[in-house]
Amino acid sequence: MRTEPPTTYRRIGALLRDTGMVSDETVRSTLEAAAAYADDELGAYAAAQALESFGVAVSVHADDIDSVHDGYAGLLADAAETAGGRVTISDVRVVAGEGGFEGGRLDVIEFLRDGRPVSVPAEHFAEDYYDHAAACRAIAETAHRDDPRVWRNAGFARERGVGYDSIMVLATPEQREALHRHLGLTFS
Repeated sequence: MRTEPPTTYRRIGALLRDTGMVSDETVRSTLEAAAAYADDELGAYAAAQALESFGVAVSVHADDIDSVHDGYAGLLADAAETAGGRVTISDVRVVAGEGGFEGGRLDVIEFLRDGRPVSVPAEHFAEDYYDHAAACRAIAETAHRDDPRVWRNAGFARERGVGYDSIMVLATPEQREALHRHLGLTFS
């Protein structure tokens, strides 16, 4: 019975290189930056987070941010850069719905994607927390239409009562299968 070696930054880097997700130079520079912990064993969530260090993922933070009115712009800029910068995202704003946050306020995230308007409904329960589902839908708009890679949310074993970032990964179906097979990640 074959067992997988422990998941480490070094192993993730090799997997990403072997599947064509990153270059040798990206692996080398990321492992240099992570030298102090490159061989430490990672759990599934930490492995998903490591994908961001290699430049193939973007995290939607579960903790508070400064403001949803500013946060989505930075998040979408990071996603567009990760996707290769082939799509221009501009004029990102949150259009506030009526009422307060007590029961959830129905807002709209609006932005221009290559000059065309995009609207994503969002439900905010506070000024300083993302709507994760809306953020993930907005991130999906940053991949170029002819790119064989698409954004998918990485799934992993979760502990009850723990808050987790949403980790959006840009990959082809074959690359996602390799991440599933070797790291145990699932994708929705």
